[in-house]
Parts: sequence; structure tokens; C-alpha cells
Amino acid sequence: MPTSRFARRITDTSEKSYGMVALAMAEKGPLIHLELGRPMYDTPLHIKQATIDALLAGDVHYSDLQGLPELREALAIKLLQQNALQVDASQIIVTNGLTQASFAAFMALLDADDEAILLDPFYPQHIGKIEFAGATPVIASLDPADNFSIKRELIEAHITERTKVIVLVNPCNPTGRVYSREELSIVAELALEHDLVVITDEVYEQITFDGAQHISIATLPGMAERTITMQAFTKAYAMDGWRIGYLVVPGDFVEPLMKVTTTEVTHVNTFIQHGAIAALQGSPEPLSEMVEGDHHSRNLVVQRLNQMPGVTCATPEGTIYAFPDISATGLDSDTVAMRLMREAGVVVESGRFYGSAGEGHLRICFGAQPQEVLTEAMNRLQNFFNKL
Repeated sequence: MPTSRFARRITDTSEKSYGMVALAMAEKGPLIHLELGRPMYDTPLHIKQATIDALLAGDVHYSDLQGLPELREALAIKLLQQNALQVDASQIIVTNGLTQASFAAFMALLDADDEAILLDPFYPQHIGKIEFAGATPVIASLDPADNFSIKRELIEAHITERTKVIVLVNPCNPTGRVYSREELSIVAELALEHDLVVITDEVYEQITFDGAQHISIATLPGMAERTITMQAFTKAYAMDGWRIGYLVVPGDFVEPLMKVTTTEVTHVNTFIQHGAIAALQGSPEPLSEMVEGDHHSRNLVVQRLNQMPGVTCATPEGTIYAFPDISATGLDSDTVAMRLMREAGVVVESGRFYGSAGEGHLRICFGAQPQEVLTEAMNRLQNFFNKL
């Protein structure tokens, strides 16, 4: 079929694969999957039960387009207590995961002649959505030698009269960084000076380690009115397949964003929103236990990686990813990732998939498998790197 039959938003959007996920699907034989960013845990029982109860009670019909009022009220309490964000429930839009939240944000804010700055390494799906909106992604590469720290000059050099937004992922997928207040202040200062909006992806906000503090950039002076905060139940509550997240926005952003969400899907599934309420109002123990399990898995993987020749791995401050540096092997990231899959039977992601600053690294999801499987994966990686 000729491409001229399709809209430019399709033909002009660069093809974004799912990296090693797509390649591993075509590979034969048993593989240990550490490439896909999914929690290994089951959704806590009380969340499932609240959803079942709502379903059996007949809560199966159309509901509030913005999200159930009781869920948005519960989210407003959570945001105040856990994120120091003081917002009204009317400023919250419940979405089909953070994926729909980010799609709505980019579609509502960006025009064809706009630019959006992403910090490299970046989350690849954000690029496709920016292009889908007709805008141009502009890449500001962070320095691996400086632990991928945010520096003013690295971002400011890319700001032009066409720049409209800065995209932030904090805690960061893939690097595992949790940005400091000082680093976030740099982004905030640039947004204020150049009248920019910050779109912040905070899906890993509850998965931090060793006292690292996640700070929502919207809490910084002057940022509440120019920040779109995106969070979700996906990772912390092991609800990835549930597809439920939310946007937190300034009051005058609600109607424009809802033009996108209501046109796209009307509203989020009614009865699963009761599961989300249970996640917020139920015992915090399951969440704590899952994060503690991720902590142990992180320690296991980082310790083992740092014992392998040609590999060094900084300790992630948050998320469920390690981002080891394999540049000392003399091989590029794509080559190492492919060889690990085919020669060791372990699927990891190439750091190059996340931008040029990720070259020389691999992304390993330590949250995707139980520790006995992680141990076997590390044994296979050890054997592979020993032979290089």
C-alpha cells in the first residue's frame, strides 16, 4: 500500500522498535528476560479484591470522564502526604497508564513547529509521541563520566525560540538516577527564564533506595503553574497490566488535556479504579515489601556486575534498573546485548537504545525476576565476560 495513503503523522514519525524485546520474541530456546521493565510481583490481593467487589456490585458502566471523584480525592491526599504537592482533585486526570498520560500531554502542548528537549539517556517512547504530535525532539546529552548529572550548560545550549517543553524522567529510566534538588533547580530555573513547561515522568517515584529522596519538580518555587506531573500505579504496586495512571496539572491545563483523553478513550475502566483506591488506602506493607525485594535484587546484581572483567556498575538510587558500563570490553552496546542473548541466553537492553549518551552501557532490569533467576543470569554474564 503506498505510504501516500497514510497521514504524515504516521509516515513522518521515525520507527521506534521495542529494542531487544522485539528481537527476543523471534529467538528460539529458553531465555532469561531482563530487558522488559515489568515488576516480577503479583498485584497485592487487597487491590484485586476491591476490583472484584466493584465488578460484582455492578460498577461496570460509564463514569466520570476525569476519573472517579473518590479516586481523585484519594490521589490528592497521596500527593500532599508523599510528594508535598498541594493540589485539588479537580487538577487530576486519571489515565490509561503513564503512556496515555504522556500522549495527552504532548498532543495538548506541542504544535508542528515546536521543539521538546529530552535529557539523554531518555525513555524512547517519549520521542515517538513528540514526533506523533508533529513536533521535533531535541536531545540534550548528559555526561556518563559525571554520573549523568544535570548541568545547566548541557540543556541551555539546546533552547531556542521554538522550545516549548523540557521532558524529565525522575527517577530516571534507564540510569537509575534520582535527581537532587540542586539538579531539579537547574531545570526549574531554565523553565522560568524561557517560559517553558516541564513534563515530568515520575512512574518510579516510590522505588528509591538508601535514603534517596524523590522530589517532584512541581514543588519548586514557580513550578506548580508550569509543570505536568505524570505518575502511575504501574511499577510500585505491580499493576503494569492494569493500565492506570494519572496526570497532575495546573487548573487551566485540565480542559485542553481532557480534549485529548476523552476523544481518545472517553475514560478509564470504571471498576479497576476501585482497585487503585484500595492501593492508596490499604496497608502500605505490600508496597514496602516489594521495594525491599527490589533493594536486595539491586544489591545482588550490582555486586556481581562489578566482579566481571570489563564491567563497572554505579549503584542505582532508584527504579528497577542497573546501567552497567561495558565500554572497557571494546565492544559497542548493541553487539554485547545481541551476543548475550544468543551466546548466554540472557536478554538485556542495549544502552544505545536510550540515546547516544547510553552507548557503552547495558540496561538490566533487576526487578523483573526472582533472585534465584537473577543469580543464574549473573552466572551466565560472568561466564560470558570472562571469555571476552
